[in-house]
Amino acid sequence: MTHTLITLAAAAAAPPQAAPTIPLSWYLYVALALFAIGALGVLIRRNALTVLMSIEIMLNAVNLTFLAFARFHGDMGGHLVTFFVIAVAAAEAAVGLALVMSLFRHNKAVHVDAMTALRN
Repeated sequence: MTHTLITLAAAAAAPPQAAPTIPLSWYLYVALALFAIGALGVLIRRNALTVLMSIEIMLNAVNLTFLAFARFHGDMGGHLVTFFVIAVAAAEAAVGLALVMSLFRHNKAVHVDAMTALRN
């Protein structure tokens, strides 16, 4: 019983240990993987909705990179740039979905190859 109390008292008196931090390289590897997945989606897929989602994935990879550098350098500039990227992504999604809806009304399909039909 005494040994348990001594152990508990020693644990309570010990200084708190800092939580282990995730290295910057891990964030960058995840961002690189997300960007590569998005780039492959843009290059390989022919569906316009899938291409739009792939572009959004690429923008989120850029956001992750900005936030990781902001965290490790203690600068709030990365957070500010991320808000602007999110605003641009929202505008891109709205315009892109409007184009996809117009494409679907015109061609009854949402293939990227049919986008040239919207020029007329």
